[in-house]
Amino acid sequence: MESCNRMKAAFAQNKQSMGMWQMLPGANVSRLLARSGVDWVMVDCEHGNIDDGAMHDAVPAIAALGVTPLVRLPDVQSWMVKRALDAGAHGVLVPLLRSADQARELVQAAKFPPWGKRGFGSPIAPERFNPVPSFTEYLQQANDALLTMVQIETQEALNEVEDIAAVKGIDVLFVGPFDLGNNIGHPVLNGVMSPELEEAIVRILTACRKAGKKCGIYATSGEQAKLYADQGFDMISVSADYTALEFVLKQQFNASMGGPAPDKSGSY
Repeated sequence: MESCNRMKAAFAQNKQSMGMWQMLPGANVSRLLARSGVDWVMVDCEHGNIDDGAMHDAVPAIAALGVTPLVRLPDVQSWMVKRALDAGAHGVLVPLLRSADQARELVQAAKFPPWGKRGFGSPIAPERFNPVPSFTEYLQQANDALLTMVQIETQEALNEVEDIAAVKGIDVLFVGPFDLGNNIGHPVLNGVMSPELEEAIVRILTACRKAGKKCGIYATSGEQAKLYADQGFDMISVSADYTALEFVLKQQFNASMGGPAPDKSGSY
């Protein structure tokens, strides 16, 4: 199972892993993103237009193409962890984490006993791996094969980032620059980060390195993703379906009218 998780396999080889962000519902959108060449697609149930049913459609569509399906949950709640993992997600990302205690609670929800408290019973989850493991193999391997990730985007989490990075079972600390900036009083404005926000991001990356954990970050473009890759981030988003579609449509329309390319800084 672990070798089927492309992002986990990349991490095992100390390679960086690039992915796409899905905000629009539909298995065809999932497949389009998965065919872009990335290791993973993040199904965004927090800010995206994706409900539980659409998430259950997206995960198998991504997995069928040999790409790692990940799910960003709407909130830090154990039943949401269960729904995503039982759908066959290869990992979950929890937004707006606030403490190391919350991180430990997340691990309990994401891991089977004796490590955690996750319930066992989904016949769907094993089918999202190739080759398909038996129920017993899934039970025995899931704790190691699946990724448990948290977003560091609150002042409280930043204050405890070293303790959060030390929590056993947390695989990735993922930087959400926009909410992090908002919550520490230095928002991203017109695509520009303040020195204070940049320092906070460096602190998170440093905490991950000291704890032997992987560090991810949300980028809004391929160019920004390359900058983050050069800085040493392990997990990097390249683009989101909604914003990429919006930009390309404007770009093509402007080109048809002989106008300039649209300004990327106006996009999220």
